[in-house]
Amino acid sequence: MSNEESEIQIKSRRKKTGNGIKLGVFIVTGIILLIAGIYIVGQKQRLFSNVFRVSGVFENVSGLQVGNNIRFSGINVGTVENIEIITDTSVRVDMIIDITTQKFIKKDAKAIIGSDGLMGNKIINITPGSCLQKEIRNGGIIATVRPINMDEMWGQLKTTADNAATITTDLSEIISSIRYGKGSIGKLLMDSSLAEDLDQTLTNVKRGTKGFEENMNAAKHSFLLRNLFKKKNNKEKEKAKAKENGKEKSKTGDEEKKTWREKREARRQARKEN
Repeated sequence: MSNEESEIQIKSRRKKTGNGIKLGVFIVTGIILLIAGIYIVGQKQRLFSNVFRVSGVFENVSGLQVGNNIRFSGINVGTVENIEIITDTSVRVDMIIDITTQKFIKKDAKAIIGSDGLMGNKIINITPGSCLQKEIRNGGIIATVRPINMDEMWGQLKTTADNAATITTDLSEIISSIRYGKGSIGKLLMDSSLAEDLDQTLTNVKRGTKGFEENMNAAKHSFLLRNLFKKKNNKEKEKAKAKENGKEKSKTGDEEKKTWREKREARRQARKEN
């Protein structure tokens, strides 16, 4: 009996020892995970670094959440600490930013809400502002820019796509009607009889024009109309001659004015020399 009891006691001790080891491993693992979690959250919330706070008022935060990153020149420098609705058209966003960045963020800096990638989380991008301005103070208000509304942009793109589809459909119908000879343009292009009629009409117009010219030439040689054409030609020649004489008179007048000015200038020079 003593041997059996001793074996039972040994097994019981081993079991207790194994349970103790498991419990110890579990506790140590839990402590490590807790410390790691506190460190990660602290790093994200800037709990272990010197920070300063600024606020911005936006019309629409576009899905921005507490804990989202603040970026300056593409670098994560802070996080969103709090979001509070002030009125129906304004939302206050409180930000905590690494103190080492404060000297680069000026009073005229601007904050705009963007996306981390095309479909990523929302972030706040801060532009530095003018180097002539002083740095923004702790607790200051930073100017904001209205963010791009993706819903509005997608709506405009959809409207544009719908309009393009409508125009494409209309063009397809027009081309189809022309191809099958429908409508005025289609009949004109596809109906051979209309094309022949149009060609015949143009031929008749050419013939009529030629006949009119021949009649006019014949009328010029006619005894009754010969004097009429002569008078007309004489009037045209007189007008051309009068126009030419006017140009010559104008030219002569300009030359006389030029000669008179030269004489007057010569008299002035003579007076100065005397």
